[in-house]
Amino acid sequence: MSDENDEMVVTPYEVRGKLDYDRLIQMFGTQRIDKKLKEKLFKVAGERHFMLERDLFFSHRDLDWILEEHVKGNPFTIYTGRGPSGDTHIGHLVPWIFTKWLQDRVKTRLYFQMTNDEKYFFNSNLSLDDVKRYTHENTLDLLALGFQPENTYIIQDIEHIDMLYEIAIEVARKVTFSTVKATFGFDNSTNIGSLWHPAIQAVPAFLHSWIYGKNTPCLIPCAIDQDPFWRVTRDIAEKLGYYKPATIQCMFVPGLKEGGKMSASDEMSVIYTTDTPKMAKRKVMAAFTGGRATVEEQRRLGANPDICSVFKWYKFIFVPDDAKLAEIERTCKSGELLCGPCKQFLAPLMVDFLEKHQAAREEVKDRVDEFSAARLRDEIRR
Repeated sequence: MSDENDEMVVTPYEVRGKLDYDRLIQMFGTQRIDKKLKEKLFKVAGERHFMLERDLFFSHRDLDWILEEHVKGNPFTIYTGRGPSGDTHIGHLVPWIFTKWLQDRVKTRLYFQMTNDEKYFFNSNLSLDDVKRYTHENTLDLLALGFQPENTYIIQDIEHIDMLYEIAIEVARKVTFSTVKATFGFDNSTNIGSLWHPAIQAVPAFLHSWIYGKNTPCLIPCAIDQDPFWRVTRDIAEKLGYYKPATIQCMFVPGLKEGGKMSASDEMSVIYTTDTPKMAKRKVMAAFTGGRATVEEQRRLGANPDICSVFKWYKFIFVPDDAKLAEIERTCKSGELLCGPCKQFLAPLMVDFLEKHQAAREEVKDRVDEFSAARLRDEIRR
């Protein structure tokens, strides 16, 4: 009998338990990204990417269709976002890094939605000032990755509701209470703001088409827990005269503790982008590994990288070179590489990443307005 803590729960509001991605594909009704589809994306991009090669982006809806449209000369926009309820951690950066790569390769526009209204509705512990502050701080983390203002538009729901409202009410009229109740698990205690939010979150998938008067495909890179929002969006898209948005879903970056995704509920399992190098190193050195009970046993039998959080972090972000990753895996399994030295290899990589990221955050502090979706107000069709 498995422990109740191993029960897999994946919703837009909670992720816990032992994750089974094959089962998630079945539960959400998405499709696995096969080798043929990977090659199609790499051909469109003109370059390969390790996150896709390693199946970190593993699932999709209509990715094949949107790539075919692009090849036919009907380019797509990209839409993703963040619910600013706290500080950004390394796990949040993974889909953003992939989004940046894809945007650069296909030379398209990104609409990035900060759903600060959603976080206010769903978290009674957050004030409006809190969500606005986190919106700003999370925006710095996004921009620190190198996005450019020429083709990046950050939508803050509360501040930019005037640009979202007309499409949102069109969406809202097509979505029933029974649909959102069944999709998101809402009940009679759910506040009406939460019921309304799925209509707002659908808007950026259609915004480009609405502004410019030309139906334009949209691709949404996201973690798979957000898929329910896009199921609702896709259900009503064609009724409003828009293409269904395509999606590409990624796995969750694991926490530094045993099992599960990275979660702010356990400070030592998470590395925030604002952590000091000393704190980040401390967390890495305390991480869960797949090692044996003793050094002698590990040298004789080897360790298990499949359950090791340190190795998973190499795989997700810190060792993009496949040959180097394979060597780490080989020496881990053979017992040549012990867990202490392995952590000591990750720690400086983490510190270097954070130092560069934090320096980039400082550089963009005075440039946030350059990326504001408020610039679109002059382009909206009257």
